[in-house]
Amino acid sequence: MNFESALLLETVNFAAEKHKNQRRKDPEATPYINHPIGVARILSHECGITDIAVLQAALLHDTVEDTDTTLGELEGVFGGTVARIVQEVTDDKSLPKQERKRLQVMHAPHCSYQAKLVKLADKLYNLRDLNRTTPTGWTPERVQEYFLWAAEVVRGLRGTNAILEERLQQLFRERGIET
Repeated sequence: MNFESALLLETVNFAAEKHKNQRRKDPEATPYINHPIGVARILSHECGITDIAVLQAALLHDTVEDTDTTLGELEGVFGGTVARIVQEVTDDKSLPKQERKRLQVMHAPHCSYQAKLVKLADKLYNLRDLNRTTPTGWTPERVQEYFLWAAEVVRGLRGTNAILEERLQQLFRERGIET
């Protein structure tokens, strides 16, 4: 096994341990780890991204936001580049939800190329998931609001990756959202 493969497996294991008790909000209560793995897979399989730091950050992108993981811990285990990318895509959970959403729209254009890739793949995964099944307690209006907000974030990420952007645009068009 080469070094990069071993590094990715260590990253998957770390993320799986951190998210082990979490579930997605879908009716099946899918294991949460499916999400970061899916985001990394979109980047590698659909876009041909081979930057190991980007793939690691995709696997770890929700650990600081949703678990007891710290940026210092990520930096110590995975290095400064991975920690920086994760920091760029992490919301400050001490802020109200609407403020976090507003800040995502404002900060998107100013993220690094690596963080933009993770953000685009994350949005694509989440929107596909919303098309697959509605989260428990969500109304059709809330789903549409999420799509509208995601389109605003994606607007600020234009010019990052044509494949991701086209797949997102297709989902927005299906919902009648102009971007």
